[in-house]
Amino acid sequence: MTRVGWIMLALVLLVVAGFASTVRFGGPSATRFRMSRAAPAVEGVSPGMLTIPVRGVRPSQIADSWGDARGDGTREHHGTDIMAAAGTPVLAVMPGRVEKLFASRLGGTTLYLRSADRRWIYYYAHLSGYAPGVSEGQVVRAGEPLGYVGDTGNAGAGNYHLHFGVQRMLPTQHWWEGQDVNPYPLLAGRAAQR
Repeated sequence: MTRVGWIMLALVLLVVAGFASTVRFGGPSATRFRMSRAAPAVEGVSPGMLTIPVRGVRPSQIADSWGDARGDGTREHHGTDIMAAAGTPVLAVMPGRVEKLFASRLGGTTLYLRSADRRWIYYYAHLSGYAPGVSEGQVVRAGEPLGYVGDTGNAGAGNYHLHFGVQRMLPTQHWWEGQDVNPYPLLAGRAAQR
């Protein structure tokens, strides 16, 4: 084969490979990587230790969605979605300090609450807004209003819920550097369902 022939073959293979990378095989439930259901073990943390972060929601109403496929199978869900009506107050799960107020593409209007001992970050996403007076650096008590349930970010219009995440931290780490932990047992007071 001539040099031009090899170049043409290489271009055709690149085009075919590019097309193949955009096609899903195995039907709509197939994922691009294997989802792990396991969350890191949480030493020294008791099930049900957190205040439920959405006013009026009981532990029995919370479902374990840790590890569910998101982003068309390209990533895992690292949190617990708590369904509630739009505008329902969202509450501090523990005493701590508002570490960061942030707007992101995926989470929309978000808030990061850091525990008083600086070893935990509690992540609140898809908020419709913050409670009056909430600001970075503010010290809060468990049960104090932080914001309101919404559908901002990638939640989808009308899919009102709080995405609640937990991260274990070193006291010196920044708000984005922690290790994800399944919040379900900490909220529901029982082991993860899956």
